[in-house]
Amino acid sequence: MSKENMGRNAEHYADPTPAAAMRNINKDERQKEAVRLDRIGSLVPLLRQMADIAGFEIIGRIPLRDKATGKEYR
Repeated sequence: MSKENMGRNAEHYADPTPAAAMRNINKDERQKEAVRLDRIGSLVPLLRQMADIAGFEIIGRIPLRDKATGKEYR
């Protein structure tokens, strides 16, 4: 079953169950990603402040990798 036909069964009749399930799965993933981005949003200013206290300035992007998922944020 393709993404385009997620709301239809093999005979092309309406079947909302798989589409609803995928929406719930995607919603959960989007919420987890929002939490990760929020944590990064809190972390980067702290890193910049620590560098400033140590007498340095961060002049470029700070790439980060989530240890749990392996996803990289640049």
